Amino acid sequence: MPKQICGNTVQQEKVWLNPFEVSDDQILEKVYITHFHCVEKYDVGSLYNVASNVVNHSIEIADLIKENGQKIDQPREETGPLISFTRIPALKRIACQMIYTTRGEQYAHATTMLILEQLRDYSWDAKAVIVLAAFAHEYGKFWQLAPIPRDKLGKSLAELNRLHSIMENIEQLDDFNSLVKKVMQVVQCIIDWKKLITAEYNIKDVPSLSDTLHEIPVLAYWAISTLVTCTSHIDFLGDRDYRYELSKFDYRIDYILKNFKDQQEKCKTQIGRIEDYSRRKDIISAIQTEKEIEIVKFLEALIISSDTQDSRSIVYNGVTGAQVELVEFKNKHVLLFISGLDHIEHEIQLLKSIDEKLKEEQEPKELEGYRKENFKILWIPIVSVWDEEQKKKLENVKVGWYVVKEFSFQTGIDLIKEVFNYKGNPMIMLISPEGKVENPDAKQIISTWGIDGFPFRTSDHTRLTQQWNWFWTEIITLSPPIRELIKRDSYIFIYGGTNTKWIQEFTTAVEKLKNNEILNLEETTIESYPLGRDNPKIVPRFWITIDNLLASRKLGRKRGGGEEVQDSTTEEIQKLLSLKQDPQGWAVLSRGSHVKVLGQGEAMLQTVRDFDSWKEKLQQEISFDVAFKEHYKKCEAKSVPPKCEDREFANYPADILAHIPCHKCDHDMKVTSVKYKCCHGRQTNA
Repeated sequence: MPKQICGNTVQQEKVWLNPFEVSDDQILEKVYITHFHCVEKYDVGSLYNVASNVVNHSIEIADLIKENGQKIDQPREETGPLISFTRIPALKRIACQMIYTTRGEQYAHATTMLILEQLRDYSWDAKAVIVLAAFAHEYGKFWQLAPIPRDKLGKSLAELNRLHSIMENIEQLDDFNSLVKKVMQVVQCIIDWKKLITAEYNIKDVPSLSDTLHEIPVLAYWAISTLVTCTSHIDFLGDRDYRYELSKFDYRIDYILKNFKDQQEKCKTQIGRIEDYSRRKDIISAIQTEKEIEIVKFLEALIISSDTQDSRSIVYNGVTGAQVELVEFKNKHVLLFISGLDHIEHEIQLLKSIDEKLKEEQEPKELEGYRKENFKILWIPIVSVWDEEQKKKLENVKVGWYVVKEFSFQTGIDLIKEVFNYKGNPMIMLISPEGKVENPDAKQIISTWGIDGFPFRTSDHTRLTQQWNWFWTEIITLSPPIRELIKRDSYIFIYGGTNTKWIQEFTTAVEKLKNNEILNLEETTIESYPLGRDNPKIVPRFWITIDNLLASRKLGRKRGGGEEVQDSTTEEIQKLLSLKQDPQGWAVLSRGSHVKVLGQGEAMLQTVRDFDSWKEKLQQEISFDVAFKEHYKKCEAKSVPPKCEDREFANYPADILAHIPCHKCDHDMKVTSVKYKCCHGRQTNA
């Protein structure tokens, strides 16, 4: 027979479906056709708070009565929230439909579908909460009568609601209230899900959210169907057989609640990863703003997983093999080397050379406040899988710096790829003690300048590149053919001097060097250009131009206290003018337009002649200019005692020199020529 439900008649037999006899997919199909776009906006959180308060207080009253009998005063102030329920659209009608639903799963299904049709414009969380509020409306009114009041009206109402029968079987309410609590958990899960789905997380990043999209309608259905069943049983709480009818719903709620909570945990884990990634990215990306992040925090965000309690488990010293803590890098500049394990021989040799130079005791140990001992190298090798082959490769690479062992922290790898644009090619970055990237491509300056590029900032590459612009400007102006040699990016020896014999010997030595088989194998091209080769007249013009260039530059920048310091360009000009006076000669070694060595004639000649003694370094992936410079310094050091330099400047402007007054008229004398002569090793009068 059709069932009369508060004025709504369900007349079609097909809606009397037993939900326990069909699959969740079939339920989803039936439920989803009742759902339209969420047109209605609803304050789900506030309504849930009110409804859950009523339900929880009702359960508390039942528990207190069970423990203390009927000797308990009901707190009248708790009835207030029920007033707001009467103002909720359709709430009382839905409550009426629920309370008058015939007992039985198929009737609960029919009422559930009817309610879903009425709430078709609401979101899934709103549907579930409105039905929970309807249940709370009925259940709360019922428990307002407990304990049995003494006034006649109250006693009559209690009698009509069969309160005496329920009090006699109060222990039977445990199963009912337990089921209600579980349904409230389901509703809370739906609310939490709605918050996650509206938080604008990318489904690709939280794939479990996508999985829940088809579960929520089914979850909402079972929550509403169970609440309908519980509401229809309120008038029969004193009966002994109602518990069996509710047991099916209890099992079903247990099942779907467990499964959905598992999905929720997956979502939370995935979202936790996103938030962790975002937090770490904020720390690392602060390097691009004025915000300063201490280097240890920077490295922690990059390489230390939240599951890793001790950074020593992944960072170790390449020399001793000992594990180290990240505090080792506190207040240090870090050359951060990121690479795979294949085809990195060149970078390894570059860094080995730099590492050795940073640890040497030779001067200068400081430049513009940067001290070499405050620089450390940290290598992060990245491979797809750390299998035995990759582990063996890492073990075979012997380095003298710090290494992140078997780095597999995916969040860190993703950050390196996104923030640093790492695409598999080896990269070297300079990180300051404040966690700021001072040079995102320190490999360029190290490859070009070696230790001369210290402290490897982006500005240092610019400084070194422009430091010799004056030299090339004058050379190319006076001798245009040399421009073609520069374009080839080959090594060029430019040399000269007043000693014809030395020039001939140096020319012969360089020609022999050009034809060496080792250089041919290494594809190292060497060119030579003796100054004045094409036109001897340009030699004096060159030196006059350089002399005037120095005169036009300010010799020093005033610092506090009157101390004068010279810029690097001025120092190189002065050094070249000093070498002009060398009795042997002078020579410049450059690669393209990048000057690598400016040296004294005898030591430069000896270095070229000694090539066979240092050529093996080229086979160790050390560049020609780096190996040449290392041997040159050894040859230069053999000049004991060092040769003193005499320098004479003509037409020097008087405003950059000390003024000397005439001892006859007291007027300043005009400076026409200046000669500097080193007094080292000579007797001088006091």
